[in-house]
Amino acid sequence: MTQNNTLNLKHFRLEYNQPDNIAWLYFDHASYHGEVNEKSQVNTLTSEALEELDQVLDHFSHTAPAGLVICSGKKTGFIAGANINDFSNLNNPDKTLAMVARGWRLFHRLANVPYPTLALISGHCMGGGLELALTCRYRLAIDKPDTVFALPEVRLGIFPGWGGIRRLPRIIGPQAALPLMLTGKTVKAGKALKLGIIDAIVPERIMRQAANQLILSGKPRRQANTLQSILNSRLLKPFVASKVSKSIARKDPNSHYPAPQAILDIWQHHDGNPLNAPDIIESLTRSSTTANLLRVYSLQERLKSQTSSSSTNIKRVHVIGAGVMGGDIAALCALKGFKVTLQDNSVEQISSARGRAFSLFQRRLENPLLVQEAFDRLIPDINGYGIPHADIVIEAIAENLNAKQQLYELIEPQLKDTSILASNTSSLSINDLATSLKDPTRFIGMHFFNPVSRMPLVEIIAAKNTTTEVQQQALIFTKKLGKLPLPVDDQPGFLVNAVLAPYMLEAMICVDEGYSPQAIDAAMLKFGMPMGPLELADTVGLDIIFAVANQLGDSSEIPKCLQDSIKGKHFGKKTGQGFYKWSAGKPDKDPTSTAIADVSDRLVQSLIDKATECVEKGVVSDADLADAGVIFGTGFAPFTGGPLHYSENHYKA
Repeated sequence: MTQNNTLNLKHFRLEYNQPDNIAWLYFDHASYHGEVNEKSQVNTLTSEALEELDQVLDHFSHTAPAGLVICSGKKTGFIAGANINDFSNLNNPDKTLAMVARGWRLFHRLANVPYPTLALISGHCMGGGLELALTCRYRLAIDKPDTVFALPEVRLGIFPGWGGIRRLPRIIGPQAALPLMLTGKTVKAGKALKLGIIDAIVPERIMRQAANQLILSGKPRRQANTLQSILNSRLLKPFVASKVSKSIARKDPNSHYPAPQAILDIWQHHDGNPLNAPDIIESLTRSSTTANLLRVYSLQERLKSQTSSSSTNIKRVHVIGAGVMGGDIAALCALKGFKVTLQDNSVEQISSARGRAFSLFQRRLENPLLVQEAFDRLIPDINGYGIPHADIVIEAIAENLNAKQQLYELIEPQLKDTSILASNTSSLSINDLATSLKDPTRFIGMHFFNPVSRMPLVEIIAAKNTTTEVQQQALIFTKKLGKLPLPVDDQPGFLVNAVLAPYMLEAMICVDEGYSPQAIDAAMLKFGMPMGPLELADTVGLDIIFAVANQLGDSSEIPKCLQDSIKGKHFGKKTGQGFYKWSAGKPDKDPTSTAIADVSDRLVQSLIDKATECVEKGVVSDADLADAGVIFGTGFAPFTGGPLHYSENHYKA
């Protein structure tokens, strides 16, 4: 390989593979801090990077290579997408249109160069990164678990603006392409190959040879098969769009999220070119949903950035308690590459947990070998032999102070000096739990949410004696699990349950007043919640709600319907009976239930009031973190920007 030094590039590196004259363009985005030029962690398509790519194409217009391979100079992935900071002008339709036009025209130029092009993709290929890859004649993926593809713009309330809406349906057909664009779903390399997004998957050790061979092969671009091509035709687009539009309406009957319909309209009426639809661009840029979803994204990034370090001493994990929470925490740890020992008094509980884990591994990991490797990392350990070897021990037994403290007295002498002891308690004080420990400096709360595999938030609760190092390791470990860590103060219910409990209890008071559970839940679904409060209570566990309610207030104020459920040992989904009867993991509900108009305001206000109180008491450091915790811990309607943000803007309006 010979390097080209004729171009003054900051974000790219150009080399030539001789004697084939294949140009290799490495994208290695730099970030700037004052006068210091540092490399950023990921590649993003900033305006400056796009300008440099345009310069490279200018250079090739004079000295064309035999082929162009575009790849990443970073180990973290291919391209994460456009730079979110460039979206700060999205409230200005003219600036938004200019940003769309710039990327569209550059990618159109790349798609039409006279020499073959290939995107060599390792790691994440997201948003504008995938749109860039789609402009290339060929796409080659490296066989790695983290090689994934997505057009997630819809989750930000916007659309793929640089050619994705046109090119993806032409390459894989609208039946496969539209669902990916309308949901922002991520697909792994194996699924991407089956769909036709990529041409091949190759091992990393032969990627250069494979790229050189494919780019000189003369093979035509991938295109959708004949049937799918017909569905892209002007004649049949209305038929496809009609079906998809009905699906959008079913998922969002109250039209809280306008971006999916905008994507569909651009595909159907404008040949995938948003420049032909300035009215759609203006509508989205003026939408409060777009602004709020971008706010939610920034909140998510704030949670991720609470620790800059990615180094952790945690390699081995021991989980005590193989119930729904403990078993699923253990499964998540094994999925993410940690060696895990799972302890419980019940062999049946461990067996059930491993069964759920195997199903999770099959859903998340495409390769049967990877599934088996993950399953092998989850080791049954009824006697607790893994405790002395664990770098972190996570306790996830029943919510009983004495039982937890007795357990700590048994296991503390077995812990390594460097081990962390964490509790998944959802309602007990971390400081109270720590009083039984000889060394409370290593103790911390790590509160996961049910279902563990899907809920993104983990509350991190330091006791008064917990060291800063232990707190940092807990934050890093949480990020390694793919979760969002939220430091919260040790106050009753922490943040999420403190906010959620009054909301669910208010819904139960409505039941005591004679409202039906289904009508109450329907009101909150209409508001925009992903799940009604009573179905959520059943899912969390009515026993957990009861314990939290006792922690937060006077037990005499607990709604009668909840007390009756506890007396009858009807704890919700886990027992098959709660506010709903549950069968095969689903509640028996009447789909014709009508929402009650005044219920949603009443319930949301109870949630807002408690979130405000939590900020005032210092449970979290500010209102933005309160919004982040409630959104990612409860699923509070993202299009609102969070309960406190919603309250401020709702009442201001």
